[in-house]
Amino acid sequence: MSVSASLKRFSLLAALVLVGCSTKKTPEAPVRQPADVKAQIQRLLPAHVSDKSGWATDIYTSFRTQQIDPSVSNLCAAIAVADQESNFSAEAAVPGLPKIAWGEIDRRAAKVHVPAFLVRTALMIKSSNGESYAARLDKVRSEKELSAIFDDFIDMVPMGQTLFGNLNPIHTGGPMQVSISFAEAHAKGYPWPIDGSIRREVFTRHGGMYFGIMHLLGYPADYSKPIYRFADFNAGWYASRNAAFQAAVARATGMKLALDGDLILYGSDKAGATELAVRTLAKQIDMSGSAIRRDLEKGEQASFSDSTLWKQVFALADKMAGRPLPREMLPGIKLESPKITRNLTTAWFAQRVDSRYQQCLSRR
Repeated sequence: MSVSASLKRFSLLAALVLVGCSTKKTPEAPVRQPADVKAQIQRLLPAHVSDKSGWATDIYTSFRTQQIDPSVSNLCAAIAVADQESNFSAEAAVPGLPKIAWGEIDRRAAKVHVPAFLVRTALMIKSSNGESYAARLDKVRSEKELSAIFDDFIDMVPMGQTLFGNLNPIHTGGPMQVSISFAEAHAKGYPWPIDGSIRREVFTRHGGMYFGIMHLLGYPADYSKPIYRFADFNAGWYASRNAAFQAAVARATGMKLALDGDLILYGSDKAGATELAVRTLAKQIDMSGSAIRRDLEKGEQASFSDSTLWKQVFALADKMAGRPLPREMLPGIKLESPKITRNLTTAWFAQRVDSRYQQCLSRR
């Protein structure tokens, strides 16, 4: 064989090898079977949880239908929040709930100038289950029961419309204490039959976990640690990122700001403290007032951290500080609720959940 023929043969062989290498696919990780994922969830659940199989099935279905990766980290994040919020009880008892309920009714009555004795008289009539509303309120134990009483009261009693209209004062519920308004706004694709209303579904085990997992993990965020998601669960999507932005604005302007994650006054065209502070930097960051407002309105979206405003403010604040400032921090929010009797904050909540998260990881 000539040298030329040998070279041609070698070139052809090399080309075939290269083609083979270029078309060779990287083996994909095997798809985990539902039974395997459910078994893992059961192992990760705290020892005190009863009916682990039922909880595992509802958690698995929530992850699967929302197409969220059931990684150990994600599973433990959801488990930690549910454990902190309710100790895995779909209908957790709330201490002193009758007093809270009566207090809310008295507050609403005073607001619309209805005498308290008229309210008490109205609540003595029989409700849909044969008991008086007053008797049901006196022994109410869970938010699910209280929500049902208020719905019944609003529908059945003329004074119920006067005091509450269609505004049931119970705003959160279920094993993850998720916002009912959030659930109602994200009900598309809900995989279970709806028993009357999304509000009622939130108070079930499966509904509460579904919407709670969506609120916790159903948005993109590149946080360095899960604790910032835990803070967001309490304070709202991207609150930890936005609080860091507010801190940068405070550094650049010398103005004191609440690091609460709210970049604008939502539901209002008026400028809030953060927006007013940023406007004082308009010349330094070369942005108009309308451009500043437009970017601030992205505060509940992932895209805000790619905005011109984010980049310009941090470039200025980093330069003034002489170092890169944090792009994430726990918001400084005091928790307010009739159920809370101690001085608690979003940071406290996030740290408590993170402790449970670490315990869950240790159960792997």
